[in-house]
Amino acid sequence: MRILVIHQNFPGQFAHLVTAWARRPGWEVRALGSETAPGLGGFDGLQRYRLARPGRPNQHPYLRQIEAATLHGQATARAMLQLKRGGFKPNVILAHPGWGETLYAKDVFPDAKLMHFCEWYYGAEGADLGFDPEFPLSFDDRARVRTWNALHTLNLATCDVAVTPTHWQRSRHPEVFQSKIAVQHEGIATHALGPDRAATVTTPSGVVLKTGDPVITYVARNLEPYRGFHVFMRALERIQKANSRCHAVIVGGDAVSYGEPPKEAPSWREQMLREVKLDPTRTHFLGRVPYSKYLRVLQVSAAHVYLTYPFVLSWSMLEAMACGAPIVGSDTAPVREVISDRGSGRLAGFFDQSGLARQVDELLRDPASAVPMRESASLLVQRYSHGVGLTGYDALIGATSSPESGSTPGKKTKEITECIAE
Repeated sequence: MRILVIHQNFPGQFAHLVTAWARRPGWEVRALGSETAPGLGGFDGLQRYRLARPGRPNQHPYLRQIEAATLHGQATARAMLQLKRGGFKPNVILAHPGWGETLYAKDVFPDAKLMHFCEWYYGAEGADLGFDPEFPLSFDDRARVRTWNALHTLNLATCDVAVTPTHWQRSRHPEVFQSKIAVQHEGIATHALGPDRAATVTTPSGVVLKTGDPVITYVARNLEPYRGFHVFMRALERIQKANSRCHAVIVGGDAVSYGEPPKEAPSWREQMLREVKLDPTRTHFLGRVPYSKYLRVLQVSAAHVYLTYPFVLSWSMLEAMACGAPIVGSDTAPVREVISDRGSGRLAGFFDQSGLARQVDELLRDPASAVPMRESASLLVQRYSHGVGLTGYDALIGATSSPESGSTPGKKTKEITECIAE
């Protein structure tokens, strides 16, 4: 089996899949990623691509993403042509196509099975956009989003098979394409995660917090409204007033992964600190931390708050469940797909700050009530293990087929012109 894995930020979601496939006898795995992709330790099959030029500054704003996708598609096509000249012809191409990298993959490798990781399809109502009344959409926003979806629609039309991690994410794609989208989570390292009664976390101010302390945790790649940071901070003010012993440990950067930056402050962290009144001696911002410390944060948690717009489900919620952190999550579609209220966690309305504060305070005051939830979550999260993810992806790529599956014997294709316009 010959597999080409494409991800702008390689390995992205595919690290454990690539590692497992590359270890199999007779399998050849190559990868393409951008110049800034982190790469994967122990894997030497990554080839990096470079854009020929940046996007035009005077491009119509609706078309900037389309132009960027075209440039990424061209850069990846050049890299694929180089692989082809070197004799590598994949049976399967697995790719995250969200930045346009596979626009021309079928032109280079027409016989390869093209499998797209379909993470999201934009909508202007009731999901990532048009959900939060604090951030209303203009007509211009709606028109821009509709145009952006041209890339995702083309990706769906081009691929042979698609995969998405959750039923919720699948439901966001046009119904006409849903039959070709399989639901299979890529998997998290549940085998390496679990509770640790000896875990401790030292805060920047020197406070040492340990398992069993009344610790509230919140984690996001960046602290921003898409992940409910504004709601969490307002609820935290209420929690601290109700509970004089609790500490809050907050992990995340000050950049913006999704949505827009605040208009009146350098970051959402600073914006919310101007709005709410918190006890600075009990509020600990760690910024971005090494993975090992991030896990310790989850292990000392007495109440882990996970909030999200109806959007992509974060790995962090699943990892928190695997580490034994009791979850208080937002009652939004991606969270409800995994967590049942009072079963494997607790749910509160995304905008219900008082309800969220009450749920957290109850867990802090009665830790024993979290024991059944922890046990239920620990069992449930095994559905999202590396092993389950690998088995599912193996089935989707046809790993049980012969090494030559995906190619058409004797079929000849014309060599495409290798002169690509800028």
